[in-house]
Amino acid sequence: MKILSDKTKQYLVLLIKILVVSAAFYYIYNQLSNDETLDFHILSEVVSKPENYLAIFALMCLTFSNRFVEILKWQNLSSLIKLVSVGQAAKQVLSALTLGIFTPNGIGEYAGKALYFEKKDAPRVIFLNMVCNGVQVIYAIVFGLIGLSILNQFHEIIPNTYLYIVYGVIAVVFTLLFSIRNFAIKGYSIQTIVNLLNEIPKKKHRKNLFLALLRYASFTHQYVILYYLFGVDIPYFELLCAVSAIYLMASSLPNFQFLEFAVKGSIAMFIFTALDVNQWVVALVATLIWLLNIVLPISIGSYFVLTFKVKRNEE
Repeated sequence: MKILSDKTKQYLVLLIKILVVSAAFYYIYNQLSNDETLDFHILSEVVSKPENYLAIFALMCLTFSNRFVEILKWQNLSSLIKLVSVGQAAKQVLSALTLGIFTPNGIGEYAGKALYFEKKDAPRVIFLNMVCNGVQVIYAIVFGLIGLSILNQFHEIIPNTYLYIVYGVIAVVFTLLFSIRNFAIKGYSIQTIVNLLNEIPKKKHRKNLFLALLRYASFTHQYVILYYLFGVDIPYFELLCAVSAIYLMASSLPNFQFLEFAVKGSIAMFIFTALDVNQWVVALVATLIWLLNIVLPISIGSYFVLTFKVKRNEE
């Protein structure tokens, strides 16, 4: 019976792997086949121009940097549980990205990374992943608010009154959190989280902050390069502010990772319409960003999902 149970478990795990990978690739195929903005004739024209070679090379470097820095971030924090090589961290990050594609805001990533650790370490894996992603969210909010505020002075994207309300809400939320930091629900409080954060060495925090900033710079400049490649004539600083504002608004909305390109694309259209940018360019850039930052890593992550082995000592 034990052999039968093990065999059944192996087949069930294999079936789940195949379903996850098949669903991911079906979605990618379906999206690309129905995407009218992805004009390969236009892309080939841009790629074939010698004056664009350097920009395209920089774009490829930033695409690699965006995901590789995320891998280094996770290696840095996960080493608090056990030493993890860059290769192992890459497997964990890319597998988790694939598993999280159909869950709201990538929640499945937390479970995906926990699969590579002992069950007893699962709560700490989830907490460290929150720290890893949380810093990225903080940068998105801070730089996004700065970018939106500056951009709003030149182009009224949203009424200034709404911006003041947002600042007021943030101030109230932080004040309340500080005031009730010792208020506990089922033994957990804000102070508990602060204490857990303090247990992480400062060196780890500093490295996480630096890498998160590097990653933020990587993916925002992917947008900048693509818009310039497609002939958008907007000053660099203004364009960077617009991209930061897009990430702020997109991060504020609950969404599924496989719909992220649509959410960011619609927000980008809303903002860039005010900047007189052609809508097809905005839609094309959103699709290319999705291909580079989601489809490409998931294609690699699918291999790691299929080759993942469940630990036999786990019940």
